[in-house]
Amino acid sequence: MQPRNMSMSGVVDLAAVKAAQEAKEKAEQARAEAARQGGGPGAVSPADLVIDVDEAGFERDVLQRSTEVPVVIDFWAEWCEPCKQLSPVLERLAVEYNGRFLLAKIDVDANQMLMQQFGIQGIPAVFAVVAGQALPLFQGAAGEAQIRQTLDQLVQVAEQRFGLTGLVVDPDAEPGGARPEPEETPAGPYDALLEAAVQALDSGDFSGAVQAYKNVLSDDPANPEAKLGLAQAELLQRVQGLDPQAVRRDAAEKPADVRAQIAAADLDLVGGHVEDAFGRLIETVRRTAGDDRDAVRLRLLELFEVVGADDPRVATARRALARALF
Repeated sequence: MQPRNMSMSGVVDLAAVKAAQEAKEKAEQARAEAARQGGGPGAVSPADLVIDVDEAGFERDVLQRSTEVPVVIDFWAEWCEPCKQLSPVLERLAVEYNGRFLLAKIDVDANQMLMQQFGIQGIPAVFAVVAGQALPLFQGAAGEAQIRQTLDQLVQVAEQRFGLTGLVVDPDAEPGGARPEPEETPAGPYDALLEAAVQALDSGDFSGAVQAYKNVLSDDPANPEAKLGLAQAELLQRVQGLDPQAVRRDAAEKPADVRAQIAAADLDLVGGHVEDAFGRLIETVRRTAGDDRDAVRLRLLELFEVVGADDPRVATARRALARALF
């Protein structure tokens, strides 16, 4: 339910990236096949777009499904009057969006543990899970226009950031029909090394992860997963053992100290404060020159790699960096 690397809140998750790439390919193949066959195997009925989920089936019905389609979770209860207004709207929109998201309904009275895990203080509460990552959408009653706007943003993020193109819907498909087993795909030449790197990251062995990613890049310099992973691992290795209070105090007291600003930017990014990290380094670029300026610029480019080139915050920061340099 949470991003794989909890300390990297706000930063792209490697497992999600890999799952998203696979999900996009499978979804596009399924849509193409359905277009040829008028629905065909693997299509779901409109009735299958709204499902009831409990704690026992959460991993299968929400986490696993979220690697192929965004899953919107409606936390509700029978006694909740606002829920009775909101739930029918979500159910109708799930059918109208035609497979772009799956609606999972969770009765909080029967699933107290899930309610606690999501930190829900009141209902109705609506979350989404995309490629295994939980995202809060809204709490309380909401108008249909607001709901549509939120769902449109969710679908756009799922497609652009995670490659999730949704489910194939066939009006003639039998509700609850068996879903085909995913085909086994042969392991790639670097899968073992990449998996070892991810395991090293999860266990806190950042130097081991760095070396594993470098081993992949030595043979395949353009490997996107290894490039992203190396940037993450090097960042985590740099901040390991730092005293956050001391680093931030030095950065506040010494605005012209390049090393202090770079260290604080690293901590900002690990804490999920992406724009703060970028802004700090761009401002330092403006105040420096020569080797100091180049060191700050290079660190900023490394942080761009961590977040990902397709993130709009990176595009905005690149433009600001160009203005600061020229």
